[in-house]
Amino acid sequence: MTMDIASQVYISLEAIIGVTAIIGNALVLIAILKFPKLQNITNFFIASLAIADLLVGIFVAPLAALSYLGLPEDYLGCVFTNSIVVVLTQTSIFNLVDVAIERFIAIKNPFFYQEHMTKRVAVIMITISWVLAIIIGLVPVFGWNLGPMADNKCAFVAVIDFNYMVYFNFFGFVLTPLIIMFVIYTYIFYIVRQQMAKISALEVMQKPDTRKLKSRFKREVKAAKSLAVVFGVFALCWIPIHILNSISHLCKTCSYPINLLLAAILLSHINSTVNPFLYAIGNSQFQVAFKRMFCGKSTAGFLDDDFTTVSRARSKGHKRSVDKPSPVHMPNNQYVNKGFTGSNSNIQQSSQNGQVFHIAT
Repeated sequence: MTMDIASQVYISLEAIIGVTAIIGNALVLIAILKFPKLQNITNFFIASLAIADLLVGIFVAPLAALSYLGLPEDYLGCVFTNSIVVVLTQTSIFNLVDVAIERFIAIKNPFFYQEHMTKRVAVIMITISWVLAIIIGLVPVFGWNLGPMADNKCAFVAVIDFNYMVYFNFFGFVLTPLIIMFVIYTYIFYIVRQQMAKISALEVMQKPDTRKLKSRFKREVKAAKSLAVVFGVFALCWIPIHILNSISHLCKTCSYPINLLLAAILLSHINSTVNPFLYAIGNSQFQVAFKRMFCGKSTAGFLDDDFTTVSRARSKGHKRSVDKPSPVHMPNNQYVNKGFTGSNSNIQQSSQNGQVFHIAT
């Protein structure tokens, strides 16, 4: 089969994306398995997301290239091949929702997180996410499709019903979760602003341990920021292809260049290659892990855990006294009545050794 230049470029880029996604996400999974410091609750979800991205490299990129070439010629094989793309997209989205919920609980209610967000709960959430993603993604295989191809030439638009893709998949299980995640992260940073204002108030009172409290809280904030970037990049990579699908389905007279469609498809697959780099940029422990894996660097940097300070201590068997920061001692009760405590705040009151406060992380 003779391919034009555009086809050759597309197939070559899909191959590069597949190899890069496999290598990058395999390194993330190896790092989490090899280094106990990375085996915390948040990274359970990161590992699940990395598995989905790894499978994109193994299956989706090659299958997309085959579909572009009109393969496989078998009808059910073509439906299944194109449905796998949707399955792994849904898995990534649901894992990102899990991460957003986990970060929200860790910052909004750290004591509830400390008590209830266990590895068992994380595994249950991940399992539910994968099961739902598989069911939603394989709906075309179960019968919601366009039927056998007329010329036995496989193509996404030849077998996948765009009523399913636009109304059911995009509006129901892509756009809606993205909006939910946007609301969650917006509220997280609203909480962060409130807490930083309270920490600043403690700094004005020149309390000796405030700097430590601020440092710990900033690590939780940095974790949320890093994961918000992962969410933002996912949206930027996947929204264009869904917009083009919606245009094709909702506007019968509209058209766009085929190269634009191919670029949008490649962009969606590129998302699986960039996530490992985002983890490395956003988490100093991943940076140290990668350095050790390649260069045998010192583990000194492993003292900091940017993604969560709560789950780190639980892995050592401490269920309640999890990585508690030093309290800020208050000389009297006057600050209790000025809004520094409450059920909706991360600044909590302790009765041990007199009137003290600490920010739980």
